[in-house]
This record gives sequence, structure tokens and C-alpha cells, in this order.
Amino acid sequence: MNIRSIPLRFVLLFQVTILFVTSTAACAAERPNVLLILVDDLKPSFGAYGEEWVHSPNLDRLAERGMRFDMAYCNQAVCAPSRNNLLVGSRSTTLGVYGLGTNFRKSVPDAVTLPQYFKQHGYHSSGIGKVFHIGHGNVGDDKSWSEPFHPDKVIDYVLPESTGGELTREEAYFSNQELGNIRSLPRGAAWEAADVEDNAYADGRIANEAIRQLKDAKERDKPFFMAVGFTKPHLPFCAPQKYWDLYDLEELPGISIREYPAGSPSYAAKSPLGELNQYKPIPQSPPLTQEQETTLIHGYYAALSYMDAQLGRVIDELDELGLADETLVVLWGDHGYHLGDHGAWTKHTNYEQANRIPILVVAPGTTTLGTSSAALVETVDIFPTLTELAGLPAPQDAKSVKQTIDGKSLVPLLKNPESRHRGYAYHCFPRGKRLGRAIRTDRYRLVEWKPFGASADQAVYELFDYVDDPLESKNLAEDRPDIVQQLSAILDSLPAPKARVR
Repeated sequence: MNIRSIPLRFVLLFQVTILFVTSTAACAAERPNVLLILVDDLKPSFGAYGEEWVHSPNLDRLAERGMRFDMAYCNQAVCAPSRNNLLVGSRSTTLGVYGLGTNFRKSVPDAVTLPQYFKQHGYHSSGIGKVFHIGHGNVGDDKSWSEPFHPDKVIDYVLPESTGGELTREEAYFSNQELGNIRSLPRGAAWEAADVEDNAYADGRIANEAIRQLKDAKERDKPFFMAVGFTKPHLPFCAPQKYWDLYDLEELPGISIREYPAGSPSYAAKSPLGELNQYKPIPQSPPLTQEQETTLIHGYYAALSYMDAQLGRVIDELDELGLADETLVVLWGDHGYHLGDHGAWTKHTNYEQANRIPILVVAPGTTTLGTSSAALVETVDIFPTLTELAGLPAPQDAKSVKQTIDGKSLVPLLKNPESRHRGYAYHCFPRGKRLGRAIRTDRYRLVEWKPFGASADQAVYELFDYVDDPLESKNLAEDRPDIVQQLSAILDSLPAPKARVR
């Protein structure tokens, strides 16, 4: 056929098609990779956050590459709901999922998760370690991944004396074994220091797999979304001996306050040793010995330093492969951690130590080296932040996204740390039939306690002033009714919390 005989409109259509395909391919090639690093039970207590005695060189250098958020908060201080908040982009009160054993898809069956959304937009999506909470009857999410998810142990021992050679309670919980028989199983050790290589424990193996997948991604002709979930410093505090040896016991911090806030309702407190007492040699109820307290604090930071070393290996590989300049890196801790303050250990409260988290964002071309922001931000903000940085459609506007996206993009803050964000952070925690919903401003936290669906006149409040009383020693709700009224108005403006989905 003579090209001159082809109608002009078809020639023009062909040219437009070629331009579209070419520009689409170029756009895909220019899209940044995403490395999302999740760390279990990591509180903002390491060098980058001012705790210079903590051995955290890799967390600290990651912070130096981008922006550190100093007033970041989880939306619920427990593993499974907090990971839902991150990966689904919805607060717990939106989903109605407040416990470890309920899968988010029972609330929103057609939800599109953060990795799934990137997969829908041409990314190769993969996950390693602890990303979704698997255990306590809960399972992972195959829809989120382009390849089979690569799990590892959360409860991991190498010394026979730590388990007595039997399946322990927490091993069973986190592997969905013997769930109807947990109380009859033995307790495993609360800590372990063994003279072993790093890959003897899960985080070393998780780093190995992340390095392998980064090498594969380098050869793949599409951008990647990779979620790497480190398990430490989650209990048990198991780490190679060399990480315990980094710390002088005389340098470890003491416990600053041992009582719950005066004037707070009794149900605001957690069982002082809850979760912790599932491990030996911890007693079922207080007190702990001084030696036990010191060993637990030592073990937390030894486990943190062990995780930090594995993080460093992954970041080193990203650099060596030449991928750093084209990869967004976000590091997120799923919630904070009590280390004896208020007489409490682990998480499960609405207090500062359980809810403040680290968030580090490295966005080449957007973030400035070594910057920080004091804006109040939440876990749910990460979903829309990553999609905007990657140039993807905003999830809250996407027809494929069936869940409510509660977050607000942090990109304006990444460009200008002084820009206005939300003005508060929101979180919650349930106690039986009651729900405690909280607003954290730059000075105050108000917690509203009332039964699900109850009227406002049944509310009981806690109010804390972090200028006058940073340790939360007293509930000030009766003393400052004007502040209670001001902050409760914010709570009232938010959607009513959804009842528990079971």
C-alpha cells in the first residue's frame, strides 16, 4: 500500500498513539521506587531524636538524608490495627477494627491497600518480614503483592533453654497454632543474648531477603514498591550478644514516673505487666525486681541496635546498586512503647509513650538533608504522601479505592517544614465496652472515654498539659474545663467511631 493513499486522519491518529505510548513508558520509567520500612515497637528513642547514648547509627544516617517528624503519632497503639492504619489509610475508628485477630477485609472487603494501589499502577509490589499482622488468628493479604509474601518469625529463639524445646505461648500466637490452647502452653524467655551471627535471628534473614530482592529489582524493567518489616525491638528481646555489649548498664535510663496519672479513671490504665507476663521469668503481677527492670530496658535497646544494623545493610545495598537517588524511603514505627513509665510495659494505652512514633522520609528532589518538622502528623498520612510523591492519582479520588482515606499528604511539609498541616493528631484505644478517643495538640492531649454509641453526657475525660506536666502525672480535666470544651469540639467534629467488627 502506498502511504500517500492512507487518509490523513489515520496518519495523525497513528502519530498520536505513538506519542502516547512513548510518553507513558517514559513516565513509568521516571516514577520513583518505594522502600517502606516498618519497625515493630520502635519508639522515637534513638540518636536522631536526641537520645545520643543509643547505638543507632543507621537510623540516624537515614534521618540525615531527609526529614524527621518529631510529633508523629500512631492511630492506635497495638500492632494489627496500627498496620491497618498505615496500609489501608483508614483510622481504627473508621474501620471498626481494634483488635489483633480481626482482618481489615472483614470491615472493607474490597479495600485497596497501599502496596496493592502501587501494584495497580504498574509497580512490582513485594513484602518481607512483618508487614501486616499475621498471628492471633489474623492472616496476611495476598492481593497486595506481585509475588508471594516472604514472612519470617516474630518470636524467634536460638537457645534451647529459652523454650525448653516446646512450642511457647507467643510462638503459637504469632504462627496461628494451638490458638484454643494458648494458656496451657509454656512461656518462652523474655530476653536472649546468644553468641551467634546476625542471621541466626529473623531480622538478619529479613535483611538478607531485602538485599536479594533489591538486586532483582535492579534488573527489572519497572519500578518497585518494597515493604520490609523488621521485628525488633518487639518482645522477646533476643539479639546477638555483641549488641547487648554495646551498652553500659550505668548509662541506661531510669524510670521517670511509676504511677498512673492522678485523677484518671481506673480503666484508662492497662494491666501493668500485660503482654510482658507471657514471658518467663516475669511474674504475673507487679512488682518486678530491679534486675528484671534493668535487663528489660537493656534488652529493648540491644534489640533496637540489632535491628539498626540490619537496616544499615539494606540501605548500603540500595546505595551500592545505584538506586538511592530514584527511591523514596519511609521508615515508620508502628507505635511507641512503655518501659516502666506509669508502671506499664509495652503498649496498649492512650498515653504519650505508647502513641508517639518515629517517621523518617527520604524523598530525593523533595526533601532537604537533615530537616525536621514539628507538625502533628499521623500514621494514616503516609498512604496519600507516598502516592503523591510517586505521581499517582490521589487515593481518596480513585474509584478503585473503596475504603475511606483518612490521611492528609505530608508533601507540603516535606517541601516546607513550617507549612500548616492538621493542627492535631488523633488516636484511640478501647477498654472493654468503652472507647478512648484522643486528640493530641502541640500542648495538650484530651482523651474522651465512653461506651460505643453512648451520648456525650456519658463521657469521662482525661486532659494532660505537656508544657506544665510532660510526664502526665495528673489528669487536669476538672481543672481546665475550657480546654476540655475546646478539644472535645474537635472530637465531636469527627465521624462517630464505628462499632467493633468481629
